Amino acid sequence: MNRFMQDKWSWIDGSHGMRTGILDALTDADLAFNPGGQNMTLGALIREMGEVEHSYIESLKTFKQSWDYRNPEPGIDTSVARLKAWFEALDADLQATASALSDEDLSKTVERPGGYAMPVETQLDVYLQALLIFFGKVTIFFKAMDKPLPPSVGEYIG
Repeated sequence: MNRFMQDKWSWIDGSHGMRTGILDALTDADLAFNPGGQNMTLGALIREMGEVEHSYIESLKTFKQSWDYRNPEPGIDTSVARLKAWFEALDADLQATASALSDEDLSKTVERPGGYAMPVETQLDVYLQALLIFFGKVTIFFKAMDKPLPPSVGEYIG
């Protein structure tokens, strides 16, 4: 087991659990909510987070990050069940990919758009930060919907 999986994976796993709690608290109708002033629904925001996770998974496989992927499944952002199934597959792929890395691999560089590069281990830390940013966005939607946050999110994010 590499040092990231041993020392830090629980943070990502716990964050994935919080995201599952968010999905468990939603209905398909909730996914259509748009707080106004923008074109993004809650379902689109959640789909976008899946596309972000996909980008990070691929970056660990290829050592190059691209933001070009868009989920091709029509209407995935309108179904809680389909989003949950997709995230389960993404999470399993991320865990398997991160687990397969050696400690030496964690020091390899991931090329990011714009000419920036960072070690794989830092790339995983930045993925966790992306999850936390996502939770901040989701809390705004929940508040605008007058919907209580799942306890795991409310207690950790606020």
